[in-house]
Amino acid sequence: MSILFMVLMMAFPVQGRSMTVDIPSIRKNISVFTQFPELSNRINPKVLRMALLGYYSLKEQGKVSRDGILTVIDFNIPSVDERLFVIDINRGRLLYSGLVAHGRGSGDNYAQSFSNAPGSHQSSLGFYTTGNTYDGKHGYSLRLLGLERGINDKAESRSIVIHGADYVSYDFIKKHGRLGRSEGCPALSFESFQQVINLIKGGSCLFIYHGGKDYASSSTLFKSDIARRQAVSEHVS
Repeated sequence: MSILFMVLMMAFPVQGRSMTVDIPSIRKNISVFTQFPELSNRINPKVLRMALLGYYSLKEQGKVSRDGILTVIDFNIPSVDERLFVIDINRGRLLYSGLVAHGRGSGDNYAQSFSNAPGSHQSSLGFYTTGNTYDGKHGYSLRLLGLERGINDKAESRSIVIHGADYVSYDFIKKHGRLGRSEGCPALSFESFQQVINLIKGGSCLFIYHGGKDYASSSTLFKSDIARRQAVSEHVS
């Protein structure tokens, strides 16, 4: 049994069909991730805690069908830096990290405003599951299904998908001082988008994060009062 698995079992004990989320235990045991330098050196532990919390909650609800793959997008990080991370939870490995664009309505180099509304051209926060691939106006693309009512559940009707874009590149950053921006989609570079789509397609979990308190306080994934207070505290500290 891996150390990471044992930590997750302590942090997320399962009792029958229900799950008790012990957030203080997650905080206590997150230091174990230092044994996986690919994770601890690249992903903010606070963001990873929230991502794991949501992942296991959604699995318990049957809303995540693909086990072991978790994608995290950290919009606290500027667009010029890598801020998309694909994690193999079962092995404690970082499978991929890279650039990702945010919506043009969300900000310039930093994403600061978020919306679920059609026509906003803003990114939406929260937890998603990945759907099917298809060939559309952006070529090979991956559908995203928003799992949180009022936060991202209009993603499908807004055509929020993962696709490749020529404005997601270090050459674009050199010319403009930031990435280009999408209409709300988490767009990836042409060099890597097919690789990432193939890694995460078919029912895996994706979490888009930003450090404002509004998301953590409104997400129904943090149901108990203790969990919600702790999630908000971790989200903004």
